[in-house]
Formats: sequence, structure tokens, C-alpha cells
Amino acid sequence: MSARPLVLVVSPGDETYRGYCLEQVAAAYDVVLLTGAELSWEKPFIVDHAVVDLTDPAALLAGGRALAERHDLVGVVTWDEWHLVPTARLARALGLSSPSVEVMRACRNKATARTLFARHGVPSAASMKARTLLEAGLATMTLGYPAVIKPAAFAGSIGVIRVDRPEELPAAFACASAGASRSREDTGVLVEEYLDGPEVSVECVTHRGVTTAVAVTRKHLGPAPYFDETGHTVDATDPLLAQVAPAAVGAVKALGITDGVQHVELRLVDGRPRLIEVNARIGGDMIGHLVRLATGIDLPRAAADLACGTAPDLTATRNGAAGIRMLYPAASGPLTARHINQPFAAHTPWLRQMQWIREIGDPLLLPPEGDLFTARAGFYIVTGRNTAEVTERLDTAADEITVTTGVHR
Repeated sequence: MSARPLVLVVSPGDETYRGYCLEQVAAAYDVVLLTGAELSWEKPFIVDHAVVDLTDPAALLAGGRALAERHDLVGVVTWDEWHLVPTARLARALGLSSPSVEVMRACRNKATARTLFARHGVPSAASMKARTLLEAGLATMTLGYPAVIKPAAFAGSIGVIRVDRPEELPAAFACASAGASRSREDTGVLVEEYLDGPEVSVECVTHRGVTTAVAVTRKHLGPAPYFDETGHTVDATDPLLAQVAPAAVGAVKALGITDGVQHVELRLVDGRPRLIEVNARIGGDMIGHLVRLATGIDLPRAAADLACGTAPDLTATRNGAAGIRMLYPAASGPLTARHINQPFAAHTPWLRQMQWIREIGDPLLLPPEGDLFTARAGFYIVTGRNTAEVTERLDTAADEITVTTGVHR
């Protein structure tokens, strides 16, 4: 029998984007898994599991209870946006430490979060809920143009669109409504003030009500009017961290979060931070991996520590930078070619990862027909001494990679 503490991971996600999270938690803990599919890549990292319908709260709760009967669990953790609320409910049912269900609901619902930001003096975007196109039009009369139309409770920038003129509103409202209809929590739509400025995220760790901002991620977005994220860079010595950390910490406090890892998104408007949202989990798109490559700080391990009531080690052991770039096609269509110059890849140590996520013949659909899940062909990750070197290396590698699509029918 292992002497290591046991942690329950709910919904490990896919190997491509979340495999590193499970691997890093399993380096310190014995892991039991609650998953929605039969095991594949997860097998080396776990000691037991249960397969349940994760979209059914009752089934998730029953599966968690069954694992708790077989094992002496110390904590429960998830990095899956869709399961933050059920995981909090499960932790409480098992008598384990967790943020409250109400706090997780507030993080998931952008309208609730905006209200709490305003109440606690956290600079944010003006926002109004719209149930119909008419209400959306009335909201833009108050908020003005440009405006952002978005689902109230979704993620991944799906259904988020900028509107510059009234005639664009009907199509934008339809796009946001389609995204909102996929939410299991709130199918409403928000109309918000457009925050004009560069977008960043602050990666935070909160222990017993004290939040530490450990890194700032500079984001790169695709062409307007959509908000698809095309890349991220993390620099251990980024001076921007000190500038944006207070707003991020204030937002976490406003939502009532006392423990956990947070991915706090904001924009710099005239150099001042304005909150977009707080995600009560490790950032997607490999951001947690970039943080570790740049700083040495292990966010998945920190999340598991916090779930088990242990103070995480946030000591930076590296002083570099890392970046990821997503590979999008120039136009929608079936993927006809994808390759990287093999001699370049084999002899370039700073190219840390090259990952294809689509096969030849797969359709790649850009917005508005598609979203980030349908548009990306793959991604690559590089490291360097600082942001400038990482950016240069991302550009250098781009010239060695080909993604081609055929005619979209």
C-alpha cells in the first residue's frame, strides 16, 4: 500500500491539453479518477477509477461516493470548467474541503460575477443581460458601440463577438445565443461594454483567503470580431505582473474564493486593468505548462495541495519565458496538408513541443461557422530567456510549419 495521500480528480480532460495536469498531480499523490469515458492515456497515473455520466449531477455524486467508500480520500479537484459546480457539491457531500457551490456558481456566471465586481469596487465592464434581440438593442443604446455580445455562462470564447454597428447586432445575437444554448447552467446572453486594449490573464493561487499572483500571461487574439485565442506567452520577469496583480487579487476576493487556483482574465484599458472574468481553475491552452516552463511553479500540484488542505509551494525555480501558438488555417475546409520541417524540429532544442490535433481530411471550421474546437489544426510550444526571444522563436518556427485546407463545401 502506498503511503501517499489520495486525491480524487473529476474529469481529467483530454490528453492533448490536460495530460500534463494529471501527470503532475500523480507525481505527488495517488489519484483516483471520476471520468466520463473508459480509460486510455490516464492508466499510468491512477490507482482506481469510476466511469459515470459526468453531465448527470446525480450520477457524478454517486460515482464519487462509490470511490470514497473504497478509498480514504483527502481531497477532490477538477480543472474542467464544466464540472466546477458539481465537484464543489461532491466535495461537500464527502466532507472534504472545497469552495462553496454558490461561489463556484458565481465564477461560472458572468452576470453574477459582474455584480460582485461592482459591489466590491473591482474595475470591470458595464454589462446588461438580454433575453431577446430587442433587449440587446436597448442595451446597446445604454452601453454604446462597440459592444461585446457573449453567453452568460460558457467558456473558450465560444459565442463571444464584437459588434461595431446596429446592423451587425442580429447576427451577433444569434451567434451568442447559439453558444449560450450549449450551457447547462444559464442560457442567457450578455451585452457588455467593449474593453479596448491588450488582453492578459493572471494565474493566481489562493490559500485560506490569501491570493498570490504567480504569473501573467499575455494573450494573442485572432481577427475581429471574434475573440479566439491564437497564442499565449509567459515571462517569469514580466513587469506587467505587478501592475495587474492587485486587480486580479481583488476580483478573486470579490467572488468569495478562499482556496484554489484561478485563471483571471482582464484587459488593459489606457494602461489600467479592467476585469473580464475569473475562472476558478487552471487556465486552458497549456497555460499551466507554460507557467512551469517559465517559472518552475507547478499549478496542478498546487491545485491538488489546496484541495487536500495543504499550503502549496509557490517558490519560483526558473527565470525564463515560454510561449504557445495555435495553428489555424487561412480558410475553412478539409485539412489537406500538415507538416513541420523535420530537420528543424530535430535540431531545435527550444522547440519544446509540436502537437497535431487534426488528421488529414478532417474539416477545419473557422468562426462564425466554427469555434476554437473546430478551427485548430494543432499547436507548438517554445521556450526562451524572455518574451522578446520567445516571440522571435515562435515566428521562426511558424516559417517551418505548413497547414493547408482545401475547398470548403
